Amino acid sequence: MSLELLLDAASEAAVRDDWERLRAGGHSSLAASTAVANRPHVTAAVRTDLPVPDLSPLADILPLEIRLLAPVVFSRSDETRRGVLVRPIRLTPELDALHRRLHAICGPGGDLPHTAPGAWTPHVTLARRLLLSQTSEAIARLAPAREATFVGVRRWDAARRESRILWNS
Repeated sequence: MSLELLLDAASEAAVRDDWERLRAGGHSSLAASTAVANRPHVTAAVRTDLPVPDLSPLADILPLEIRLLAPVVFSRSDETRRGVLVRPIRLTPELDALHRRLHAICGPGGDLPHTAPGAWTPHVTLARRLLLSQTSEAIARLAPAREATFVGVRRWDAARRESRILWNS
């Protein structure tokens, strides 16, 4: 299960445009998934058990302005020659505080290492299986860095394939 930060409508549309540009160029893209729950987000916490938390303490933080940076590729360590194309998010003190507060609200738990406070790399995923040989071509198709806003939090239950909005500014 995960807690995910959601973007404002204009920023979500901009990410979806990036997905479409990738697909139009014949690249791997999250545009290929038509599931209702497939929407741009930033994963903030992942645990095997994640009860629905009271997020009212976020009222003084959200909405939060952020910066979607230029795309980069997280390379995989296997032999697939593929990577994950993402837009990193600038980790400001305010965003770090939001992340830490989310984890504090959830209490202690078995966080996946890449979402734990102090080890988190906030990003929006654009493609999960991009051929590394196509990285330059794929990135050239995408829009430049831009301002955005986090406006909500949802809980995603991958086992049940269900999402639930927990907070919306």
